[in-house]
Amino acid sequence: MRISTLSVLALVLLAAGASRASAQNAAPAPVLHAPSAEVQLPVTVRDKHGALVTNLSKDDLTLAEDGRSQAIKSFAVQSDLPFAVGLLVQTTEGLSGSFEAERKAADKFVDQMLGVKGGKDEAFLLHFDREVELLRDFTTDTGKLHSEIEEMGPTARSHDDRNGPETTGDDRERPRTVRGAAQLYDAIFLAADELMKPKAGRKVLVIFSDGADRTSKESMSEALDAADHAGLSIYTVYLKGEQQRSDNGFPGGGQRGGYPGGSGGGGYPGSGGGGYPGGQRRGGGSGRSDEPNIDGKKIMQQIAERTGGRFYEAKKRENLEEIYADIAAELHGQYLLTYTPDMTDTSGNFHKVTVKTKKDDLQVLTRAGYYAPGGDTK
Repeated sequence: MRISTLSVLALVLLAAGASRASAQNAAPAPVLHAPSAEVQLPVTVRDKHGALVTNLSKDDLTLAEDGRSQAIKSFAVQSDLPFAVGLLVQTTEGLSGSFEAERKAADKFVDQMLGVKGGKDEAFLLHFDREVELLRDFTTDTGKLHSEIEEMGPTARSHDDRNGPETTGDDRERPRTVRGAAQLYDAIFLAADELMKPKAGRKVLVIFSDGADRTSKESMSEALDAADHAGLSIYTVYLKGEQQRSDNGFPGGGQRGGYPGGSGGGGYPGSGGGGYPGGQRRGGGSGRSDEPNIDGKKIMQQIAERTGGRFYEAKKRENLEEIYADIAAELHGQYLLTYTPDMTDTSGNFHKVTVKTKKDDLQVLTRAGYYAPGGDTK
């Protein structure tokens, strides 16, 4: 009788085990995760004297998306949210007289942004001239960045320079080398799309350049669209190059990318006017201009304005340290604004955002807008 009872018990246990195994092998029940619609915007506020204002609350602001009023969820200076910083430095011969001053300014900026030992802030270094080259990928090690900054210089010329860049792979459509030309838009696109896009937190590019670009494959519109998709702000430091100093007349608008009031109608992405001014498609043109003059200052102003950064002009190379110190101070005094749009968009459209203070004597800087998730985000 005891044997019979044990046999029955064994059968019960075997059946239970089989039932559990079957349940484990079955497909798991679907778990639905609602996509986050929250938008985060870095915001900088300065008074009429240019001083940073860091004591505001969400009640001091108004927010609109595509002209519709929005409710601000939170608005506060963020000191614990990590920074991802990209330094983009033009290294054409026309700016070679400023390299030493640029190195010193960049070194101090790196220390100001990443100087906290054990901090989570990180940075990369990229230089551009006739080529775009990543010198140091993201790192928290200031020593490695200092080493690359010290060695940074123009791309070495080869005996084939008279024939222009290599003509293999994707470079076949790239125009022949233009003396002194820098691939500014390609550098922005690479930094935004390949380096910054996967990152979380606050993302910033700082660009040192004369703003002149005749050889990029990417247009200005495509470069700034990539910046918008990556959710980053761009601070531009403009220094007039030797070629620009010798040019006569008003810099022309023949350059792809243009400037306010230039050709193409422009407008913001998704407006039907071809995107931001200069919205040629990739591969649709060489990027060169028959017009010898380019208004690099206007271009650098546009880049900063569109992305919610700030434009600086270094009238003298001695101004660079002061400028980089001001950028670091502004970033550390930046607010983070969050809100949930009143209308859900999963089609990847661009949405224009306007942030204002209720005090007329304060200036607000933030990105021109954002791309919603979904759609073709390149």
